[in-house]
Amino acid sequence: MNHHALAVAAAGFGTGLSLIVAIGAQNAFVLRQGVRRDAVLAVVGICALSDAVLIALGVGGVGAAVVAWPGALRAVGIIGGVFLSSYGVLAARRVLRPGTGLRAQGEAAGSRRRAVLTCLAMTWLNPHVYLDTVFLLGSLAADRGPLRWTFGLGAALASLCWFAALGFGARLLGRLLARPTAWRVLDGLVALTMLALGATLALGA
Repeated sequence: MNHHALAVAAAGFGTGLSLIVAIGAQNAFVLRQGVRRDAVLAVVGICALSDAVLIALGVGGVGAAVVAWPGALRAVGIIGGVFLSSYGVLAARRVLRPGTGLRAQGEAAGSRRRAVLTCLAMTWLNPHVYLDTVFLLGSLAADRGPLRWTFGLGAALASLCWFAALGFGARLLGRLLARPTAWRVLDGLVALTMLALGATLALGA
């Protein structure tokens, strides 16, 4: 029985990791914060804890209830699309004005508060997060029967490991991104990602 539970947890870990590794708005933001060493612990904590909460809701069966109210995801899609597009515009502006974002070190408390609020919005206003964690992982966990919470625990652990590696591991890129050109490339990729996801969410909604 213990071996079976471990296998279920490993399946949850692998499934969760496969869903969050893809480059998206949240990952791009965590990467940038990690490179700048700006509120990394808070950002990683918010992302991992939010995923754990959403996975728990999915395993608990909330996803099936939300499907009955399609207007909820539509509203989140519109709001999230506008938010991500706005953040993409700001990233594009940094490409055109590289002097605004070339320091690897973060700024003071104002920057930390801004990072936390941005991370919360980017996590909870992104319908893709709900689709992956609440609906998809929730439905996969339901197939595990009594071990569905073990599956969910494995998925939540995958989220924690990924965001910790992405946020704190990004410091290794600090020397590379000390050059203005490298920052402009990073911000350009962030801008393209945010604008594409924002347009997709808004049009889909």
